[in-house]
Amino acid sequence: MSGRLFATCALLAAFAAPAHAADAPGKKQAPPPAPVPVVSPWDFAFGAKAYNDYNFRGISQTDKKPGFGGYGEVRYDNFAYAGVAAYSVDLPTKPFAEVDLTAGIRPTLGPVNFDLGGIFYLYPSESPIRGTTVSNSDFFEFAGKASYTWNETVTVGGNAFYTWNWLGTGADATYLSATAKVALPYNFAVSGEFGHYFIGTQTKPARTPLASYNYWNAGLSYTWKQVTLDARYHGTDLKKSECYTLTGDPGAVGGRSKWCGDAFIATLAVDFVYSDLKK
Repeated sequence: MSGRLFATCALLAAFAAPAHAADAPGKKQAPPPAPVPVVSPWDFAFGAKAYNDYNFRGISQTDKKPGFGGYGEVRYDNFAYAGVAAYSVDLPTKPFAEVDLTAGIRPTLGPVNFDLGGIFYLYPSESPIRGTTVSNSDFFEFAGKASYTWNETVTVGGNAFYTWNWLGTGADATYLSATAKVALPYNFAVSGEFGHYFIGTQTKPARTPLASYNYWNAGLSYTWKQVTLDARYHGTDLKKSECYTLTGDPGAVGGRSKWCGDAFIATLAVDFVYSDLKK
């Protein structure tokens, strides 16, 4: 009998154990951790603009006529960058465009943001004018910028650019400027710049002293999402004869060019950043 009793108890225990396990309150399992989004250090910015005159430091590059441009820039870790930009121009040597190759770094030191790098200006397919213009206007320029924003409203900055071969003429040139921008309600902003261009003596195609000059601009802009409309006044203190010596303006009358005179320029620009488009 003892054997049968033992077997019966074992059989009951075998059937009872699963029931007790099923009836017992189990511990709640913690949900799996949410996957951590992988943020790529790489980013890409690009954009385009149209304007009624392409003005570069106070001098028209489109013979006071409308033009357009575009750019693309690869960024790494919001620090290093390399890019290319192209602008339509109408210059004496008749290149089909101005192409700018840029590279540098954008470090931050406390509240101050820097942009340190270089720009290589290319003028493809030039047709030089014998004895008047250089055969190759391409040149490299060191670039340095610093800016500080106070209370997310006022931004002030300073710029410095240097080349030893301005527009291929062999003249050294340094451009220094100060900038300011004030953000206004409803996405408006006012901004301006005052600078001085120190230009030395050209050695090609002939040895000629070049005029240094002051340059300034001031304007109002409005931004809606990725679109910016800017209306701006540009001016210099260059004489028309000095302007002709700097530019070789083929349309100048009596050696007096209007390319460096007062200019009121409207620009419509659109700018995108790839990481923002993904949000």
